[in-house]
Amino acid sequence: MLTDTDFRIRLQKLTDIPENQTYLLAVSGGADSMVLAALFQASGYRFEIAHINYKLRGEDSELDRKTVQDFCEKNHIKFHLYEVSEKDRKPENSIQLWARALRYKFFKHIQETEDLEFLVTAHHLNDQLETFIINLSKASGIHGLSGIPVNDHNILRPLLDFSKEEIYAFAKDHSIEYREDLSNKKSDYLRNKIRLEIVPKLLETNENFLENFRKSSFYLNQTKDFVQQQIVEIENRLSVFNKEHKILSKEGLDRESDFVKFEILKKYGFNQEEEIPKIFNAENGSSFFSKEYQLIINYDELILRRKMEDVEWKLAENSQEIILIEKFDFSENQIVINLESIMSSIEEINKNLEWHFDAEKLHFPLRLRRQQDGDEFYPVGFLGKKKVSKFFRDEKISILARQKIWILTDCKNSVLGILPFRQDRRYAKDEKTIKILKIFNEK
Repeated sequence: MLTDTDFRIRLQKLTDIPENQTYLLAVSGGADSMVLAALFQASGYRFEIAHINYKLRGEDSELDRKTVQDFCEKNHIKFHLYEVSEKDRKPENSIQLWARALRYKFFKHIQETEDLEFLVTAHHLNDQLETFIINLSKASGIHGLSGIPVNDHNILRPLLDFSKEEIYAFAKDHSIEYREDLSNKKSDYLRNKIRLEIVPKLLETNENFLENFRKSSFYLNQTKDFVQQQIVEIENRLSVFNKEHKILSKEGLDRESDFVKFEILKKYGFNQEEEIPKIFNAENGSSFFSKEYQLIINYDELILRRKMEDVEWKLAENSQEIILIEKFDFSENQIVINLESIMSSIEEINKNLEWHFDAEKLHFPLRLRRQQDGDEFYPVGFLGKKKVSKFFRDEKISILARQKIWILTDCKNSVLGILPFRQDRRYAKDEKTIKILKIFNEK
């Protein structure tokens, strides 16, 4: 049974010291939201009310607005109204999604300008049951079956444990004026169809059906929280972090169940079940993209990093060349160049280098650039020549590290070395060398 005391108890569970908080109530004029407004009015908490007039139902929409506004004026409550105009283009389909996006944008604006911490909606137990059935039909898993959260990023739903019948009874007992939305009597939307045709039949099966559903919903939420905690622990065990991206053990994650794989990768936007097998069967170097992340297959690793803006991405992938040294002063026998400032950006590689070139074999100026197609060199310690791309593969250098590695070249674009891995032996000093160019890095 819904009472003022029950309401305060529910709100107490959702916030610390509710009387010290500030609230914005979303009030449509229906029984549930008008009861919510009356409960807050009786509580003495600091709150304001917001209403959107979508103007979809002619005079009925105006009467809804008047009901809410009259309540606010009578009780000296600050009232915020948004009336949809021609500039708010209504889509031909997905009216419900459009309306939802519009109202939450409006609510957020009010919260920011009025400094109201919590948004409060009047969702109730029947809404929860309808959502459960909708999500059940979509195979949405435990998150969907857990239904509407009672506290979701400071959106509070203190009536979620109370049935529509209890809310109507409270409105009647306290003479609360409200409006009936006649569009809810039409089965043209999935939720309305469930509300009008399916839920009544379920309620007929057991007089305690809603109460049992409430308990089941509570257990499902506890299960969801427990499972999510286990998922976090598994992800942490399989993760390696650095400043710019996150690395998951591909082999370790592949040993987990399909459910665990999906739950972990879903957090990064990879939420299509058919995509998961493709990720684990993809060739090395393959990339997958979600709205916010790039996932790169790197041997036994899954590298996850946030996608950059197009301009930033282009600069990162195609950084300009750096002129390392314009010319060699042959009045000197040795010139030394320290690459510490350049190499410090490559966190994935913890490797020192010290190369000695025969300056008289080099064609200046010398430049640093990124890898290009067709690059090849004659690495020290190897016979013959080798493509730079094959060298990267053989050394198992990650895709991300390759994007940061500098190639040392001369003015003829010949590769003199791959920093900090291998120098080209053709230009290295030997027993006949007189003029030396030393390039080194100490990390």
